[in-house]
Amino acid sequence: MKDRIISASGAPYDGYGREEMLESIARVGFSHAEPAFIVGYTEPFDESAFLPAEMASWRRSLDDAGLGCHAMSSHIDLGLDNSVEIFTGRMAFAAGIGARVIATNASARQREDRFLRNIEVLLRRAEAFGIVIGLENPGDGSDNLFNIAQEGVALTRRFGSPWLGLNYDAANTASHRPQLKDFADDAVAALPASVHAHIKDVKRTPEGWFFVPVGEGDIDCRKLLGEIAKKPEMPISIEFPARLHRRADAQPVRRISPASLREIEQALTVSLDAVKRGLAGGGAASSAAVA
Repeated sequence: MKDRIISASGAPYDGYGREEMLESIARVGFSHAEPAFIVGYTEPFDESAFLPAEMASWRRSLDDAGLGCHAMSSHIDLGLDNSVEIFTGRMAFAAGIGARVIATNASARQREDRFLRNIEVLLRRAEAFGIVIGLENPGDGSDNLFNIAQEGVALTRRFGSPWLGLNYDAANTASHRPQLKDFADDAVAALPASVHAHIKDVKRTPEGWFFVPVGEGDIDCRKLLGEIAKKPEMPISIEFPARLHRRADAQPVRRISPASLREIEQALTVSLDAVKRGLAGGGAASSAAVA
């Protein structure tokens, strides 16, 4: 059986340099890192972050840390006028550092027509780069083309392209559509169209949603992982946005200071153990890729 790739997202390391982040990810025991370029979730950046020189630097850093890269997060609204230009550059960068999946949001519903035109172009370019576009459900409560699993599955079936799939995140659904109640069920419904998944947990409080290690929040991660175990070829990534929480209105808030490396590494260690146990419980886990 092929080893399942379990990556660590770079999101927990908001505020840390690339080398320090990658060394920490390797130290926890991961074999793959998922770089995260998400406006509002990480340190500010612009398109110069995706120039060829940066691509080469990332490849060296990954090699030095002994890590691979299968997925990259780089969320934008694909319905904007400049989305094709911006996302083409990001796909080229992701493919250049080894990624085979690039996660992004779809589009605000009011920009559906432009999204449909843009995605046709982007899918042709994704094929040329050999990278799959993984549409991710948002967490901010807005009206997106992909709010819940049913909409995401329908969107991918509309195109029927092997270069388009879902990157479902059940913890996003918790703040985005809290009325669903069973967020793991919706994630399971997305699996037929999913090419990748973010595994993270979140706990709701009167002040909003706070991210916690996998298995310690409101998401039934064991149920979800049990179903993912039936798809041994599907890669996943563990997220723990240590510096971030969502207010009661679902809007993200970053702490002034980064989380400590100790907090990040403890949370990722607990999460990795929970994920491996959850997959093993489903009868189809392999820990060789993360040993």
